[in-house]
Amino acid sequence: MARLGDLERAVLDCLWQAEQPQTVREVHEALAERQLAYTTVMTTLQRLARKGMVTQDAQARAHLFSAVATREEMFTELMTDALGIAGDEHEAMLRFVDGISPEARAALAERLERDNRA
Repeated sequence: MARLGDLERAVLDCLWQAEQPQTVREVHEALAERQLAYTTVMTTLQRLARKGMVTQDAQARAHLFSAVATREEMFTELMTDALGIAGDEHEAMLRFVDGISPEARAALAERLERDNRA
């Protein structure tokens, strides 16, 4: 999965927060505080579509965009990719766990315990 820039992440956040596919105009309006040109948002959405991270429905008069995966699914894919290129998968995972919050560690421990009982 390609690395995302700040604007690409912001655009994906808009799509993830929306309950339905969004037009370029809707995403542009959601990002109004950034004072971006409409064409900048359109180009970013098209770039994300080329990267396979959003779908573009051209059937409607205004093209509709939606994220291909949820935020959690995308994160899972990123982590899996990162572990796949780490020289030592186990050491990389341990270092990751060392860097997460106590709440995230507790959730991870709970999940591992539940999976071990199953």
